[in-house]
Amino acid sequence: MSSDNNATAPDADAPHHDDGPPEASSQADGTSEDVAPASGGPAGGPTGGPEVAELVATRAELKRLETEVKELKDSLARRQADFENYRKRMERERAETYSRVVVDIAAKLLPVLDNLKRALETEASVEASESDEFRHFLSGVDLIYKQLNGVLDALGVKPVPAEGEPFNPHLHEAVVTEPTDDYEPDTVMQEIVRGFRVGDKLIRPALVKVAVRK
Repeated sequence: MSSDNNATAPDADAPHHDDGPPEASSQADGTSEDVAPASGGPAGGPTGGPEVAELVATRAELKRLETEVKELKDSLARRQADFENYRKRMERERAETYSRVVVDIAAKLLPVLDNLKRALETEASVEASESDEFRHFLSGVDLIYKQLNGVLDALGVKPVPAEGEPFNPHLHEAVVTEPTDDYEPDTVMQEIVRGFRVGDKLIRPALVKVAVRK
């Protein structure tokens, strides 16, 4: 029975094995293993992180906005130039229309003015024996003549300078010529029918007598 106990008893001299993990050993030269650094730029700075991507996107957006602002400024300048040309064209057309209407109205009123003037010229031949009623009538005609002249003047209708002026075929129409030494040749001696114009537009030429050389 003693032999069985000796067979099953553990051997006190047998080496004891530890089931725990083995200790990490150092390298043969006694230095620790180096860990590889993370990839990056100089001094370990990031080269492709989210900050860089955001900066690139911001610069691209800024460039796009600068281009858009430049295009808007160019478009605004073109629109302002177009509007200025339109405004000038409308002012020119309005002035031309006004001048045309005034010319048409004046051309219809001038014969009336001529008749009133002729009626007033008869006053010089009226004898003192004429009735007061007739003289009052001539005074009324004179008032109407002056009022009509004032209306035409307010519309910009001006008489054409004639007597004593050099003959101008664009403003004067010579109906009579007279050889004389009292005037220089081609000088208007007398205005027979007054001419009128609006600005540079002639309504009708002045009918005149012109001096010629003897």
